[in-house]
Amino acid sequence: MKNTLFAIVLTILFSCQNKAQNNQNQEIKDAKPVEVPLKNGKARAYFSSGCFWCVEAVYESIKGVDEAISGYSGGHTKNPTYEDSNTGRTGHAESVEVIYDPKVVSFETLVDAYFASQNPTQVNGQGPDMGSQYRSIIFYQNDEQKQIILKKKEALAKKLNAKIAAEVYPFQKFWVAEDYHQNYERLHPNQSYIRSVSIPRLNRFKANFPKELLKSNH
Repeated sequence: MKNTLFAIVLTILFSCQNKAQNNQNQEIKDAKPVEVPLKNGKARAYFSSGCFWCVEAVYESIKGVDEAISGYSGGHTKNPTYEDSNTGRTGHAESVEVIYDPKVVSFETLVDAYFASQNPTQVNGQGPDMGSQYRSIIFYQNDEQKQIILKKKEALAKKLNAKIAAEVYPFQKFWVAEDYHQNYERLHPNQSYIRSVSIPRLNRFKANFPKELLKSNH
């Protein structure tokens, strides 16, 4: 009897937590997007697609991208840490801030790169990295960006005849990750995860993306 009651209590607690999480996620999706102004002629875009080490390297291989910064976005908690994010309870996903020259590369091209660099049908993760903190999200800052994302997502779904996992969120806030996460693939090329997951993912992307859009030194 005690075990049965304990199981019922746990079920209720988990149900309440999931309901609260869903409500928080819906509030984020319904929020008005925050538009980040140009700084020194450079724009910023935000993407989540599995491990940020991998995504950072992908975007830094594209012409017109100055830098990609690893961090967290899409959640409801302030000042998230790597440890917090890994619990899956912050609502955040590992994300990158892409700093780019809109005169050289368009937001549309960055969205093309996003879909070309992942398994677009994998839910809550990429490759071996699984959990809501690794889910795919594309963030928009205005309606023009939102329409670009939705049209490309719809076209890809028709092409693959499958549901595309990427969520579409209004951008709210980007939290920069700890220093040791920045430029991780470039600084640690012989680390086991980098060798077995990140570098192969980057190479697959480069093989399937137009060469004229990639930097010659990558």
